[in-house]
Amino acid sequence: MMKQLHKQTSVNQRRDEEIPSSQSYSPKMLKHPRSLPRSINYLFKEQRLLFILVGILIGSTFFIFQPTLSRLNPSDPTTHSSLPSSIYHRNQDSSSGSSGFFSKRTFPGRVPAGIGRKSLRIVVTGGAGFVGSHLVDKLISRGDEVIVIDNFFTGRKENLVHLFGNPRFELIRHDVVEPILLEVDQIYHLACPASPVHYKYNPVKTIKTNVMGTLNMLGLAKRVGARFLLTSTSEVYGDPLEHPQKETYWGNVNPIGERSCYDEGKRTAETLTMDYHRGADVEVRIARIFNTYGPRMCLDDGRVVSNFVAQVIRKQPMTVYGDGKQTRSFQYVSDLVDGLVALMEGEHVGPFNLGNPGEFTMLELAEVVKETIDSSATIEFKPNTADDPHKRKPDISKAKELLNWEPRISLREGLPLMVNDFRNRILNGDEGKGL
Repeated sequence: MMKQLHKQTSVNQRRDEEIPSSQSYSPKMLKHPRSLPRSINYLFKEQRLLFILVGILIGSTFFIFQPTLSRLNPSDPTTHSSLPSSIYHRNQDSSSGSSGFFSKRTFPGRVPAGIGRKSLRIVVTGGAGFVGSHLVDKLISRGDEVIVIDNFFTGRKENLVHLFGNPRFELIRHDVVEPILLEVDQIYHLACPASPVHYKYNPVKTIKTNVMGTLNMLGLAKRVGARFLLTSTSEVYGDPLEHPQKETYWGNVNPIGERSCYDEGKRTAETLTMDYHRGADVEVRIARIFNTYGPRMCLDDGRVVSNFVAQVIRKQPMTVYGDGKQTRSFQYVSDLVDGLVALMEGEHVGPFNLGNPGEFTMLELAEVVKETIDSSATIEFKPNTADDPHKRKPDISKAKELLNWEPRISLREGLPLMVNDFRNRILNGDEGKGL
């Protein structure tokens, strides 16, 4: 046995000596050299070269024929109708040797599709309310992205349900008394109870909304560089000693009355807005809104138009406070929304009165409601409320001149639209937000 092992070991040693050391295993020796460089070999695989040649051909064809198409009908004036006329006359207005930045022949053909108004990202606080929801509709319809912030104290989801599912609409349940962080271009700040029934229900909350809510929204505008619009009110004039009221009038307000949580709250909001404008360079706009009516108003909010309409539909007597000779001016909601947008898009801070200068006594309004709904409606007189203004009429000459805005819908034209909405909601059992 030992001899056999010795012979096998000797045979293995001789076999190892016979194998040349140059043929020992190496992974590199298993690879075969390529016949073509790697990049060329890549191009020829899977018909890549064919696709590259087709792409070059398509691109060349576009650049060859595009200048030819642009030169067709160079004298046709309609070809340039989509460009501003100031571009074409820039060189003609210059009396110097320079031809200006642009000339007519600089832009052959039409303006490329897609060059137009930039879509904005806009926050509307109180956007589920009466005015706010109509404003949101207008902004969405023109192509903007809108974020609505509302705590639903007076706002209603029903006012916005038709926008649910729209990719450019977002609804956030939030109280503006608490800060919020968003990236936006514009802020329409409408959040605040606007009728006596609502703001008297919780006066401390009302003034906190006016002060803390406005501070938070102004802080957001400063942080992200957004333009800020405050919806103030004609109530800043109080029981006015000037008639009609101009924006230069400082008002006659009771600072300790039942309505002061709203009146003085809005005056403070205007102060904060101007302080942020002067001290922090925030772009701001201020609108002073006069009585507004239209669809989606709360049925029992205590405002005279909604009161009269709801009472007549329910076959109740219209409640007139005092002798009914106090006056108000009523604008339809679409006119107000147009004014707010014109103010935001304009270059003037304000404040601006936004209202309809048509003036009605409460008795005259009652007669119009009777004519529109039910000629057999009756009137019931009650004692007047505290601090109720005797006269209210806006002077809108500033808005006409600087915003090119004025209301277009008269009371007799707008009231039937509101009546139809109220009748449907009352018959369906929606009794609004009466508190």
